[in-house]
Formats: sequence, structure tokens, C-alpha cells
Amino acid sequence: MPDSIFSLEGRTALVTGAVYGIGFAIAKALADAGATIVFNARSQESVDRGLAAYAAVGIDAHGYVFDVTNEEAVDEAVSTISNAVAPIDVLVNNAGIIKRIPMTQMSAAEFRQVVDIDLTGPFIMSKAVIPAMIERGGGKIINICSMMSELGRETVSAYAAAKGGLKMLTRNIASEYGQYNIQCNGIGPGYIATPQTAPLRERQADGSRHPFDQFIVARTPAARWGDPADLAGPAVFLASRASDFVNGHVLYVDGGILAYIGKQP
Repeated sequence: MPDSIFSLEGRTALVTGAVYGIGFAIAKALADAGATIVFNARSQESVDRGLAAYAAVGIDAHGYVFDVTNEEAVDEAVSTISNAVAPIDVLVNNAGIIKRIPMTQMSAAEFRQVVDIDLTGPFIMSKAVIPAMIERGGGKIINICSMMSELGRETVSAYAAAKGGLKMLTRNIASEYGQYNIQCNGIGPGYIATPQTAPLRERQADGSRHPFDQFIVARTPAARWGDPADLAGPAVFLASRASDFVNGHVLYVDGGILAYIGKQP
């Protein structure tokens, strides 16, 4: 409903890397709440794939080719979007990568690549939209953090470092720009059932669950993987007027994992 505090009618949301998966699910939720959707990818092929995916669910999205780690390209794209579509009211920093490599086997270049995309990218994107948000009297920035913003795990040193940094960047943006009615919050997804995690959920030859699937279900009080749709409500909340006095917070959508010590063996 247009009068609802959860309505995004008249708002424009830029969701980075939202061609599929979690980013696509969040963008769809924002569109369903009334927002105009803009997304990016690093190639025209990916943008075209995204446009087709949005069209298939009835969303008239706008796609642009740029790399979130390229400050000049980001500034140019934000200017183009503001002129061709509308000024950006909601920024969702979703674009990210993970490299699962033991720390002592990971090169510094690989570490820097993860940090560059997962942490420096959101810094560049946020820096690009904040001045216009100040001029218009406010805005919303949502950073896609992770349970690795709080926890460590084998083989994800770069990812955990970047997501931990993103949590603190979230808090600092809130601290520095809250006075301008800009709310910067994070969403920390738990283990979500996406095409990328499908191999980890496949039944084994004997019909048993994949070991990692068993581990996640046993470790989650909800006793299941999350669905991308589970992120819809939190995303709409943080993008809407309903969260106007929520700032610097990371909302973990993890089925309770971070609250749970695990079952006794």
C-alpha cells in the first residue's frame, strides 16, 4: 500500500551485482514494495541475463555495466543513473566474491582481490551516492554482510576480514552521516539455498545428506537452509521509512546460528 511505512513507491534502488541469487531476491522484494530497480554487472552479457530474469517476473529493471571497484566508472554510472532513471534513494551493496583457500596457501593478490570487491567496493559505491542523498534530505544504504562478519571459519580468511570490515564501515557511515537522515545498516545472511550452494545440498549415492548439509542443518535452530525469500522482509524494512531510527545495525538472517552453541555430540 502506498501509505504503508514499508512502501517504496517513488523510490529508486540500486542493487549491485543483482543478476541472480541473493541480490536478485532482494531487488525483487524492493520492486514488489514499489521501488524502481537498477542493478549492475561487469559485462553486458551479465546485464542482459539480468534484464531477462527481471522481465520474466514482471519487473522493468535498469541494468548498467560497471565495476564497483573502479571509482571513476562508479561515479560516472551514478551520474548517468540519476539523469536517465532517477536519483538513488536506496543503495544495496550486494556485489561480492569468496575464495576458499587456506590462508597459508593464499597469495596476497588473491586476498586483496576479495577485500577490494567485498569491502572497497561498498566504500566506493557509498561514497558516490552519499552527497546527493544529503542534498535530497536522506537515503538508505544496506550492506550485505555475513555471519563471517562475526565468525571465523577455515579457508575464508580474506572473506571474513572483508565482511568484518564491512560491518565496521556500516557503523562508521551511520556515525558520520546519520545527522543527514542517512541510515546505513547491514544484512548478514546465514546459509542460503541458491544455485551456488546446490552441490552442497545434493543427496549422496546412498541417499544420505551431503556432510556439509548435515552440518548446517544441525547447526541451525531453524533446522533448514535459508531461502532467498527469507531476505525479502528484512531488505524492505531497512529500505523503507519503517527503519528511519535504525542505524549502524547488522540484521542477521541466519535461522538462529549465531545464537546457538550447537547440539551436544
